[in-house]
Amino acid sequence: MRIALVAGPDAGHAIPAIALARRLAAAGDDAIVFTGEPWHRRWRPREASDERVTLLPLPGLDRTGGDDSDAGARLSVRAAQMTTDLVGPLGEQDVDLVVGDVITVCGGWAAETLGLPWVELSPHPLYEPSRGLPPIGSGLAPGRGPLGRVRDTIMRALTARSRATGERQRGAARVSIGLPAAAPGPAAQLIATLPVLELPRPDWPSRAHVVGPLLWEPTDEEFAPPAGDGPLVVVAPSTAATGVTDLVETALAALDPEVTGVGVRVVISALDVAVGDLPPWAVAGTARQDRVLAGASAVVCGGGHGMLAKSLAAGVPVVAVPGGGDQWELANRVQRAGVGACVRPPDVAAVRAACLAVLADPGVAAGARRAALGARDVADPVAVCHAVVGEHRS
Repeated sequence: MRIALVAGPDAGHAIPAIALARRLAAAGDDAIVFTGEPWHRRWRPREASDERVTLLPLPGLDRTGGDDSDAGARLSVRAAQMTTDLVGPLGEQDVDLVVGDVITVCGGWAAETLGLPWVELSPHPLYEPSRGLPPIGSGLAPGRGPLGRVRDTIMRALTARSRATGERQRGAARVSIGLPAAAPGPAAQLIATLPVLELPRPDWPSRAHVVGPLLWEPTDEEFAPPAGDGPLVVVAPSTAATGVTDLVETALAALDPEVTGVGVRVVISALDVAVGDLPPWAVAGTARQDRVLAGASAVVCGGGHGMLAKSLAAGVPVVAVPGGGDQWELANRVQRAGVGACVRPPDVAAVRAACLAVLADPGVAAGARRAALGARDVADPVAVCHAVVGEHRS
């Protein structure tokens, strides 16, 4: 069958879509990925040998949503505009199913417009509200006892108004392009995370399936770590615009062996690396993260889901230095699960203390290894997609 995947250009969303496309292709499907720069240009040559994976530009990424001062309304209008741009190119592909990234709303809306079944891909834990959880983004664990439950109820009520406003704005945008205000939603949801990063909830949606992280290496290059036998620490600055700045400089100062007395070796890994002179115990570049993680003792990263999931899937504990967006939520989940540490504010002393504590604690390392084993107990995203198409045809 032919399956289209729609995801924006942010690495945390484009990479999981490409990873899923490759798994679909391996199962015999034709996968067409609509995404933005640099993926459909810079990395397409790597996929050219696989005739079943096609990377195409996602139209409408230059849309602004107009000049509305309300950010929520502007995003909804932009989604409608991008849907109008996408319907034509998507229809030309004659696909059986659309997989739409959770924040690239135009994928699902375009599928609805064309009468196609669609599946939502969340490259992180399920972020829908729940009557059993505090609002997502607070970083809080579910409240315990009467006072804890009251706290969560009050917090949910405080966020309900803004959510209702967003739903009205989204409904108006849908009506403007001929869709009903109330969205029927996807036929299924692929929750591409590790079970250790997910929270149990009493109202788990029946259509949501935890499928494990969807990982893809955009390069075949490999790191040559610094010489020595000291613990290897991978530093991976966030690819998100909301990530902490200067994480590389902070981590290097925090891990300096002359200060810590621990002879670490550091690999700085990023898609685009621009650092100054490095000490002899550190290297930097763009290369396969999966290979270097196989020998790592710890990871220092911005708390984005992509690097967290890749590290924990390799059984490597994490020191998360979160910025904005969902990074605070995820970093706290890491710390509560006992698979790493959360550091805020991101000063040198705090990062140093967290790194040394993680490196010295065998319990944290064991927790990370258990998290990796948990990735085996997940649903198959390819099987979920095939089942949706089968139900649609029957």
